[in-house]
Amino acid sequence: MQRFTGKTAVVTGASRGIGLAAARRIVDEGGRVVITARNPEPLEKAAAELGGPEHAVAVPGKAHDPEHRDQAVARALEAFGSLDVLVNNTGINPVFDALVNVEPATMAKIFEVNVTAAASWTAAAHAAWMKEHGGAVVNVASLAGQHPSPGIAAYGASKAALINLTRQFAYELAPAVRVNAVAPAVVKTDFAQALFADNEEEVAKGYPLGRLGVPADVGAAIAFLASEDASWVTGQTLTLDGGRTLGAGVE
Repeated sequence: MQRFTGKTAVVTGASRGIGLAAARRIVDEGGRVVITARNPEPLEKAAAELGGPEHAVAVPGKAHDPEHRDQAVARALEAFGSLDVLVNNTGINPVFDALVNVEPATMAKIFEVNVTAAASWTAAAHAAWMKEHGGAVVNVASLAGQHPSPGIAAYGASKAALINLTRQFAYELAPAVRVNAVAPAVVKTDFAQALFADNEEEVAKGYPLGRLGVPADVGAAIAFLASEDASWVTGQTLTLDGGRTLGAGVE
């Protein structure tokens, strides 16, 4: 399939894991990508792996920095001439604790990066290109935003807000722009390592499909929602959980 021929995507948090998998899927299907992340060296390495400047351009910076956001959006238009897809993948989870123990400053930082930044990137992409030409936005939420999740409650609360933000933007930006989200359960990334590193086999027993997710699983779902195959889909959150929530709940 070449669903992204002639199209450009900006993917935040794309030096590794889910973001890199999404960028790779888009490039494999004919698209060009501008990828962002905080650390320049792994980001440049990821861009090289994706095929170099003809296919992928790296713009390092922090997702919640407005100057970085504007630079990445401008780079997409400068390098490739459009901004057809935005994948809001950047997220942080600096604390593993009960919600009542999370400091207000920590909660504010989580929401700044996981929610406010996604809203800001969406508004910027809309103003720069999508309002006039159309496009698709995919937000990377989490199963923790749909179900209580011990230890990552603050992160889950931010992802619940991101899911609501997805629906709001879908309503406001239609018909020119479609906005959807994915909500993965535990995916084997460095970001989620604490949830499975010492007991992957035991954790996987809670999944009817018998395994944890891998970044390519989520990258494929993101590509679907960003493509014309999902042209009549907006405001939806696609749960990617290997059947995990067919049982009694999320732990």
